[in-house]
Amino acid sequence: MSPHTPPLSRRLDGLQSSAIRDLLKLTARPDIVSLAGGLPDEQLMPREAIARAAESALADPSRLQYTESAGWGPLREVLASRESVRLGRPVPLEEIFVTHGSQQALSLLGEVLLDPGALVVVEDPAYVGALQVFRAAGARIVAIPLDADGMRVDALTELLERGERPALVHTVSNFHNPRGVTLSPQRRRELAALAERYGFWVVEDDPYGELWFDRPAPQAVASYSPNVIRLSSASKILAPTLRVGWMIAPNEVCRGVELLKQGADLCGSALTQQIAADLLADEPWLGAHLDKVRGIYGERATALVSAVRARFGDRVVSTDAAGGMFVWLDFTDGTDTVELLPRAIDHGVAYVPGSAFAVSQPYRGSMRMCFTTSDAAVLTDAVDRLGRAVDAAG
Repeated sequence: MSPHTPPLSRRLDGLQSSAIRDLLKLTARPDIVSLAGGLPDEQLMPREAIARAAESALADPSRLQYTESAGWGPLREVLASRESVRLGRPVPLEEIFVTHGSQQALSLLGEVLLDPGALVVVEDPAYVGALQVFRAAGARIVAIPLDADGMRVDALTELLERGERPALVHTVSNFHNPRGVTLSPQRRRELAALAERYGFWVVEDDPYGELWFDRPAPQAVASYSPNVIRLSSASKILAPTLRVGWMIAPNEVCRGVELLKQGADLCGSALTQQIAADLLADEPWLGAHLDKVRGIYGERATALVSAVRARFGDRVVSTDAAGGMFVWLDFTDGTDTVELLPRAIDHGVAYVPGSAFAVSQPYRGSMRMCFTTSDAAVLTDAVDRLGRAVDAAG
């Protein structure tokens, strides 16, 4: 750098690109079966329905204009109706805020709710996008372990009883990314009660809740306390290209987010929000679409888990995917998934090492696998390739 080049902000110190995004660049070769991405299947995205909704929207010239910073009014009305069902209470329009995907909502909340040095509690392993937001905000991050029932709320209780006072607790409540588990109903109530007792915010990050296979996800954490801010998205149920996410939060939080969004991008796209509104409001069509997606994803999840257990036996422990997009695998025989990855790619298969999601534990024996973009036969072949890579590692 030239001595006369102006410096960049110190907030970039210590930040790094998502290891998953970097890995996707390496696994774009057609000969590699990638279990690394967290992508919905583009073949299941409703292209014809999106095209019809777009044509309808474009018939009105105003859809090409700016819209409100909080989101296009009719979309917010649709979301208020849908979220009222999820929360079991009426959700007023002023508590609905539309963002450029739910990741933008998380980023804006990081600015609204956190001062530098504020304590943020995350799950371990953690959603990488949340870690990027909280690190950029200069937060002090403490991790709480997960088990089969989601965040260990007892461990959070111990943290609070030791005198720690978080500003925010983040949870991916349904079909966790990357762990695949779901926060139990009892823990949801306990988490909400702790938020009220100790006066912190909970951000319930829920992009996968409608992708259940056997039974619907439990009632939202946000139904139990106004201290819970709920995030969701159309990316996993319709299409990521729409970039439509939303937040359900108290009015004062929404207004704070609105001020920051005006400085970031003024507003979202009235066109894509119109498309999302039309599709989300058409309940018979949406129900049939989601049933199809759930059925196909459920078959693929079963195929992947079955192949893993058949190939590796007691050398691994894996989640039973009940929804979402991911299976988490722990090797019990000392296999190091970071060291294994180059050999796996040589054998034509890719995954994300558990270390990419690590906060306080290394997860060197773990990996995340995504089952959404390959059919059962391809997933079975991918596990066979992985097995040969493990065998070659000796």
